[in-house]
Amino acid sequence: MNDNKQIPTLFEWVGDITTFETLFTKFYDKVLKDELIGGLFEHMSPEHVAHVTHFVAEVFGAGELYSVGDQGSHARMIGKHIGKMLTEQQRQRWMNLLIQTADEIGLKSDPEFRSAFVGYLEWGTRIAVINSQLTSNPMNEGAPMPTWGWGETKGPYIES
Repeated sequence: MNDNKQIPTLFEWVGDITTFETLFTKFYDKVLKDELIGGLFEHMSPEHVAHVTHFVAEVFGAGELYSVGDQGSHARMIGKHIGKMLTEQQRQRWMNLLIQTADEIGLKSDPEFRSAFVGYLEWGTRIAVINSQLTSNPMNEGAPMPTWGWGETKGPYIES
C-alpha cells in the first residue's frame, strides 16, 4: 500500500468539467420534456444548466467554479428553491432522470463513486424539497459552499 498516493476528489475521479457539462445538458434536455417536472424548468434562464453544472462540480472538488466564476453562493442556490413547493414525487423524478442520464453518458459506475454521487444527490434534493416549502431563505449569504467526498455524512438539517 502506498500511503503517499493522493486520493482524488470526486471531481477528479469523474475526469473533467466536460463530463459534468455533458451530464447536466443531457439531463435538462430530459427534464424539459418530462410531464411531472418539466413545467418547473420551462422558464429557466439560459445560464441555469451552467450554474448547476458549476455548483455540483464545485461541491465535488473542482474549485470555485460557481462561487467565484458564477458569483454564486450556497445561499443563492438555496434561494432558488424557496417557495417552489416541490413534492417528493418531483424530487424522485429529478433523481431518476439524473441517474439515468449518468448511466447513458457512461459516468463512472464503480460502487464507491456512485455511492458518493447518489448520496450527495439524495442529501441535496431532500434539502431542496424542505426549503421549497419555506417563504424565506434560512441560509445567510456568508454560509460556506457544501463539499462532498468519498463517504460523506452531514449532520441533521436544522431549519432556522
